[in-house]
Amino acid sequence: MDQIQSMRVFARVVETGTFTKAASSLDLPKGTVTKLVQHLESRLKVKLLNRTTRRVSVTADGAAYYERTARLLNDLDDIEASMTNAQANPSGRLRVDVGSSVARLIIIPALADFYRRYPDIQLDLGVSDRPVDLIGDNVDCVIRGGELLEQSLVARRIANMALVTVATPEYLKRHGTPQHPLDLENGSHATINYFSARTGRPFPQLFEKDGEHHEILNARYRLAVNESNAHIASVLAGLGITQAAAFAARPYIDRGELVEVLPGWTRPGIPLHVVYPPNRHLSAKVRAFVEWAADLFGRDALGSAPLRRAA
Repeated sequence: MDQIQSMRVFARVVETGTFTKAASSLDLPKGTVTKLVQHLESRLKVKLLNRTTRRVSVTADGAAYYERTARLLNDLDDIEASMTNAQANPSGRLRVDVGSSVARLIIIPALADFYRRYPDIQLDLGVSDRPVDLIGDNVDCVIRGGELLEQSLVARRIANMALVTVATPEYLKRHGTPQHPLDLENGSHATINYFSARTGRPFPQLFEKDGEHHEILNARYRLAVNESNAHIASVLAGLGITQAAAFAARPYIDRGELVEVLPGWTRPGIPLHVVYPPNRHLSAKVRAFVEWAADLFGRDALGSAPLRRAA
């Protein structure tokens, strides 16, 4: 059997955690994946994987073999890419996961440009605000906001996402316009919280001005959501005040459906990264998407023009 193919199959089983997921990602029958790993173990005369009915785990020998194999396979991919036109004409299936608002308002409207540049790439675009397991779910890269927790992944910062505090004009007519962040804690206002799908905890509403800092913790929140489109829909329904991504709120502010409140107060921006597993950093198609995304967000895709403010 092909030694390199056996090594690739073994590496993918380690990365995905199951023979079934590895077979699916490689477009191979599960039986073929099993036989290739068995052949590799037989040739090496060591046990690389511990198998159960639900999942496989890596033995100590298997972990050591995987570490060196992953480097070798990356080198081979780099050699092949340098000897072909793959860098100029990347092709194949690319799996990308992005947040809901970023997909709807930024990525999808710009995809015609991506396909003009890379007509041979097939893009599988997962759209969700829930974090994905890049290795286990066999995702090539993701675009995500916030600080990175997975230190083993490679990340490129492509933007700083501004947030703006907004409400509907009707809400402000009923409850008044707050003049200070602490007004949100006096009981006369309701807030809409956005909570992390990873931790279940709400993101704090932060305010900064002239060296003064406030983290609003005791506001009476009426609703908490964990999806960006639902977040915007909630504030549009007049349910309260919230801090939303400026690029998502902008169309409604321009039409007068939302207005900015506490305009003298700013919130620190949220870093936006494109993230990918370290063993895929040489893939031409991943590199093409990363560079395209960096260029797209570098052209101020998140917007920075002044916003309409409350009176």
